[in-house]
Formats: sequence, structure tokens, C-alpha cells
Amino acid sequence: MSATSASAAAPVNAALSADERVELYRRMVRIRRFEERSLRAYQSKKIGGFLHLYIGQEAVAVGCCSLMGKDDHVITAYRDHGHAIAVGMDTKPLMAELYGKVTGCSKGKGGSMHYFDPTRNFWGGHGIVGGQVPLGTGLAYAIKYRGLKGAAMAFMGDGAVNQGAVHEAYNLASLWDLPVIFVIENNGYSMGTSQARSSAGELATRAAGYDMKWEVINGHDLYEVRAKMDALLRRAREESKPAVVEIKTYRYRGHSVADPDKTYRNKAEIEEYQRTKDPITLFRTMLLAEGHLTDELVDKIDAEARSEADFAADFAEASPFPTADDIQRDVYWEADNPAQRVSGGRLFFN
Repeated sequence: MSATSASAAAPVNAALSADERVELYRRMVRIRRFEERSLRAYQSKKIGGFLHLYIGQEAVAVGCCSLMGKDDHVITAYRDHGHAIAVGMDTKPLMAELYGKVTGCSKGKGGSMHYFDPTRNFWGGHGIVGGQVPLGTGLAYAIKYRGLKGAAMAFMGDGAVNQGAVHEAYNLASLWDLPVIFVIENNGYSMGTSQARSSAGELATRAAGYDMKWEVINGHDLYEVRAKMDALLRRAREESKPAVVEIKTYRYRGHSVADPDKTYRNKAEIEEYQRTKDPITLFRTMLLAEGHLTDELVDKIDAEARSEADFAADFAEASPFPTADDIQRDVYWEADNPAQRVSGGRLFFN
């Protein structure tokens, strides 16, 4: 039995209905079309700042987030669009956030790197490399402290694994038996530096130094992502045990849109991955073989995803920008709730 078929037969995947399998495929397609539409908007100068696209990595976010229960939480880095859509956020406020509009999920103040939705246990979107990992560990601490059967997934890129804060988080998670899964999305490049030139040894095995379980997953195979992550999430929820997961994946675009990625990798490398390991193509092929998809449904899903992305862009275009007064809103709780303020002194210095 091949690795792919073995993962498809795992209980968490075997239990999926036809509609649920199609929904996983649809969500991956929606992420890719949203990202492609975002790129066009950026190139049309509708979006300022950085834009970190998730194209090529869709199976990671969709596979992991599809396993979330009511007490599970997610936090990630600046390449956060895929995770936001995977947890169920509406693409209209996501696109509006890219445009810096007040209807954005962070009211136009966060941009690409700072998506956020606490109603879906999604805590960002963080621009500081590795800065989200201690926060994810804190989420796990809160889960355990409150006696909940949940887990936190703290996503990071392969470039974050050498940050001191990440190792401090590993240490505390292991010492305190916290229900956190540290998910390394290893797309091979820390900005423009290959993993071979930036990080010694295997990334996942560093967990052994902290007496943590570790796993390596092929991130182009949605079934494998779900099968292996499900086992670790169940362990975290039931035994309150942390783990480190290295998910091998790949990004088709640069570190950000401003990154001239042709200077550190060649076109043939990208095309080879697209030809042999594209996560959407592979999952589509499996679903067609399983009889859950038809060519007509494939075309319908793609057309709907493109239309959704265009509609989100139209919504963003029509939305207003924040006002000058908004710059001092959503900064301090006491400033937004003056009737309940207990501190003295000035909050802002103009």
C-alpha cells in the first residue's frame, strides 16, 4: 500500500463523507484563487506593504484546521491568508484588510500579516519571526489551566526555528506538559536563503532535545496531513503532551511579492514541484479516482472560487478607508471604554 493510500485509509479520513471531501478540495481552491486575486490587486497598486502568498501550501492549513474542535486554537506567522480561510473566515473582510479598508478583519490596520478572528479561535497573523510561538504556548497553557480538552497549533516557517523565543517555548511546553503542536511549515527557504544554508540538522528532530515527540509530514498530501496531525492533536487533548511537526511544503511565489525569487532558485525547481506535488492537483486526482468529484464539479468549484475572489475585491474597492480618528481606536481598552477606566495619566501623546 502506498503512503498516500495508507493515509487515505486512516480512520480520520475514511470517516469523511463525499461532501466533506469535496469541501476540503473546495477550500484549497478558494485559498489559491483568493491569493491569485490578491496578487493582481497588489500589482495594480491597490495593496500596500508586504503580501506573503500561500500558493502551493494549501493542503497544510486546510488539513490541519479541518481537525479543529471547539477548544482548539490556531496562531500563525505573516503568511496567514490560508489559515484564515481554512478556519472559515469570510474572504470579503480578508481582502478589505489587504486594501487597508475599515471593513477589514482588523479594521484596515493590520494588513496582510495581521488577520485575526477570536470567534474562530484564530489569533493571527504575526509579523515578528517566531514571535507567535510563545503566544501559541500561552494559548496551550490557558487550555490546560481551564481544564479544557483542547490543543493549540502554533504555526511557523522554517526560518523561525533558529529564533531563541521558539526554543524557550519548546522548553516550557515540555516542562509543563502543554497541549501545543508546533507546526513548522518548511517551504525550503528562509526568505531567500535555502534551509541547507540556514539551519543545521533536521528541523523536526530538534524536539528530541526537549523530550518532545516529533513527526515529519508530506505537506502536498492532504490525507497524510490530516492522518498524522489527528494523532498528535488527540494526544495533546487527552494527555496534554506537546509535539513538533515538520511539514514539507513549497511556495510557488517569493517570500513576499516584493521578493525577486529568481535570484536564489530556478524556474525548473518550481515547475517540477507544480508538476509532481501540487496539493490541489493531487487531491483532485484522488477524488476523481474515488468517484467523489466529476470534471463538471471541478469546473464549477473553480468558477465559484474565482467569482468569490472577484467579489471580495469589489467589496474591498467599495469600502471606505479608516478615518484619522481611528488611529487611536483599538489601541488601549481603557481609551475605548472610558466609563470603566481606572488608570490615570495620558494614554496618547500627540
